[in-house]
Order: sequence, then structure tokens, then C-alpha cells
Amino acid sequence: MPEVGNPLTYQAPEAEVAPEVWVLQGQGNALAVGTEAGLILVDSGAGGSRTDEMISSLRERTRAPVHAICYSHGHLGYNAGVPQWLAHAEERGDPAPRLIAHQNLVRRYRRYRETAPLQQRLAELQFRMPLGSIEAELEITDPTETFADSLTLTPRAGATGRCVELLWAPSETDDALALWLPEERLLYGGAAVIASIPNVGTPLRTLRDTVRWAETLERLADLEPAVVIREFGPPIERADEVQRILRATAEALRWLREAVVARMNRGMNVTQILHDLEYPPELFDQPWMAPVYGCPDYIVREIYRFENGWWDRNPTSLHPASQDAAASAIVSALADRRAVLDRARGLAEQGQHQLALHVIDLLALAPGEDPDIAEARKLKAEWLRVRAREVSSFVSRSLYLSSSRLIEENRGGGVGIR
Repeated sequence: MPEVGNPLTYQAPEAEVAPEVWVLQGQGNALAVGTEAGLILVDSGAGGSRTDEMISSLRERTRAPVHAICYSHGHLGYNAGVPQWLAHAEERGDPAPRLIAHQNLVRRYRRYRETAPLQQRLAELQFRMPLGSIEAELEITDPTETFADSLTLTPRAGATGRCVELLWAPSETDDALALWLPEERLLYGGAAVIASIPNVGTPLRTLRDTVRWAETLERLADLEPAVVIREFGPPIERADEVQRILRATAEALRWLREAVVARMNRGMNVTQILHDLEYPPELFDQPWMAPVYGCPDYIVREIYRFENGWWDRNPTSLHPASQDAAASAIVSALADRRAVLDRARGLAEQGQHQLALHVIDLLALAPGEDPDIAEARKLKAEWLRVRAREVSSFVSRSLYLSSSRLIEENRGGGVGIR
């Protein structure tokens, strides 16, 4: 499948994409829209120097006050810079901007506050950062206004200026929004539209609805945009290309749903489904479906999880022993540990690193510092780095590399991530 650069840094150049409509570089592609009441900003950035740069960049273009800051979705970091924008407004003597989000974002922020240490750890693993390194960056500022299905931002009663519509666009999150300028036919797709296959089923995140994401893309396509600003990647600048990308992506998501359900109905488990599927190239070998963040296998797992619950169909896993106890029992039952090491090395030498990892786990997961176990962990860490070069998904690469580093630091045993 085709691959493009890291979607987390693959941002559009800052530019005026329509009169008084600017793309800014925040956590992703942020947007500023001029209206009679002032600027409508989508996303405030990750805070710190990144948000300072956003403010400076915008002020090179306009001195208008910021009327509203809209949260594209509730993932941490995209609006960590809200306090800086509020302070900027106060310094200028402007009224505090309206802070607008979809109503589901409030619940998400409440959950993030409750699970803050977990959220920090997950972000550090996914983005290859040292554990404990981003605690200060997870700033959360609640919105002051929310909406359900849509909200039209009318600058003043009876005003005849630019109309800005916020639309609920459930996709990567259930609180995502899109911004629509009907007169210009310009759409900010936010988290629903990225330069990658939709990241449904990301390993460390909660359930995402595949069909609902497809429905969102179809609904956005029905607006007939002439230009679409994506959360990551360059704008889509031709109406026919907008239709092609949005509708083909939705079709691919619906194909995955139908293909997985058909196999579930035949009694196949998720591993069997993953190895039985052949992804149609006309749907999946497309630049906008590049598996640089999400990947088709993730989506298969998510669809399966939606319908099947957590059980992998192995009765042994219903009420498992502790991981350390099970691994110790396995190691003690091995007649020849060196044979395990040799077999795993042989598979790796043949280029079968995934099979080598399955074999080496017979030793690597056991507790303790026995020399054979320590050697197994060293080999596992080495092969995880190889696997990171073999896969295209940014998230998979990150988790392989984070796990490898933690194993080498002797944190989390042979798993690395706990």
C-alpha cells in the first residue's frame, strides 16, 4: 500500500485558502475564519511555543479580535493552548472568546481528568516519548458553550456577513466537529478527514464506530464542498476530488464492515479473519488510504470487538492466572531453553520476525533475571525494532519502539508496557 510521511507532522503550509480564511499549524491543521464579529478559530494548538507561533502568525495577517475558539475534537493537545489565547485577548483588551465544542466533549474531558496518569502514559507510548515527560502538557480547558447536531455562528442579529456553521462529525471521536462555509463551499473536515486511512481501532484507544465514520464522510460529501481542509495533510482543492476521496473512503469502511461480519457469521475468530481477508486494491491502494496512522487490520479488530466482546475464544483466557505465574510455569516446563532461543533466532534469520517473537515469548515473558530470560528479552527488544521497520502504521511503529526501549530499560519485564 502507498505510504506518505508521518501524519502527525504532515501539515499544510500556512496559507490564506479563501478571503480571510487561514490555515494555521497547531497540533494539526488549525483554521482561522474572519467574520464581522471577529475571528472564528478551530483549535488553539498544543500550548507553549506552538501556540505562541500560531498567535504570532495570525497577527501578521489580521488584527481582528478572536470571537470564538471551536474544539475540533476532544483529544488532548489540540486545545491545550486555550489559556494562551485567552491571555492574548485580555492583553489586547478584547472580550474573552467563546469556547465552543460538541456536547460529548464535556464527558470526554471528565473521563480524561479521572484517568490523567493513564492518558499521559498512553500518549507517551504512542508518540515515543520518555515516561513522565508530558505531564505538564496535558492542559484541559472546558468549553463555555456546547451544541448537539449543528450550530450556526451568526455574528450579530440581522448581520449579513459570512455565515459559519459547525456540524457534528462523529469519526475519530464522538465529539468531533466540522466547520462549513456555505457561500465559499469550504469545509474544515477536522478529525473526520486525514491523509491516511481512518484510524479506527487504534490499539490504545477506546471504541470507534466504523459505519458511523462512513456516514459522516457521506454526509460531508453531500454538502458538495469545493475545498476540504483536512486535520493532517494538504487541502483537497477540487470538487471532484473531494467527492472521490470522501465517498471512496466511506465505501472502504463499509466494505470492511461487511467482510468482517460475513466471516464472524461463519464462526471465524479475529486472527482467522485477519489472515483470510484480501483488501481490494481499488479501495485500499489509494493515496488517501495510506496506512500511515491507522491501518486496515486495526479496523478489522475494531469491528470484531464491537460485536464479540473481549474474549478471544480460547477457554484458557476466561479466568487467567497472573502473567508472571503463567510465564514461570511455561518456562519451568521447557525441557530445553536453548532450543527455544535457537529456534527463535533461526526464524529471525529467515526474516520471520513475527514468528520469532511468538517463540521468544516462551522465555521473555517470565519474571526474574535468569540468563536465558535476559537473553530472550534482549532478542525480543532487537526484533521489535526490526518489526517497527517492517510496518507502515505510525502507531504500530511507535508501540514496537516504545516496548523495545522499555524492555531494554528493564521496565515491565518482557512485555515492556504495563
